[in-house]
Amino acid sequence: MYTISKEYHFSASHQLHGLPADHPCARLHGHNYIVVVILQSDNLDQYGFVRDYRALDALKQYIDECIDHRHLNEVLGEDCITAEQIARHFYDWCKARWPEVSAVRISETPKTWAEYRP
Repeated sequence: MYTISKEYHFSASHQLHGLPADHPCARLHGHNYIVVVILQSDNLDQYGFVRDYRALDALKQYIDECIDHRHLNEVLGEDCITAEQIARHFYDWCKARWPEVSAVRISETPKTWAEYRP
């Protein structure tokens, strides 16, 4: 199995409703997110790639145009604002375009990661 990945960055705010009032994530706050899309294949294409990294430029464009410096509660909806849910959102978006996508990881801080892998 061949595996490749590519990393993207964006900044955005969110607020997790329903948490206790003293929980820091209940307040409006933001993160400098890292998104890692992971692709896998048993075979390589005619050029020796799982997928040409340049083909993934659409994800960068989507992030820049729709996600970066936005309020995620408004852009993705109230049911898609935890790191776990954001990872699933990006997985679904990527998988619809590139069948080799096997997982997406999201980091909100340098020490935390959430991954969606079906």
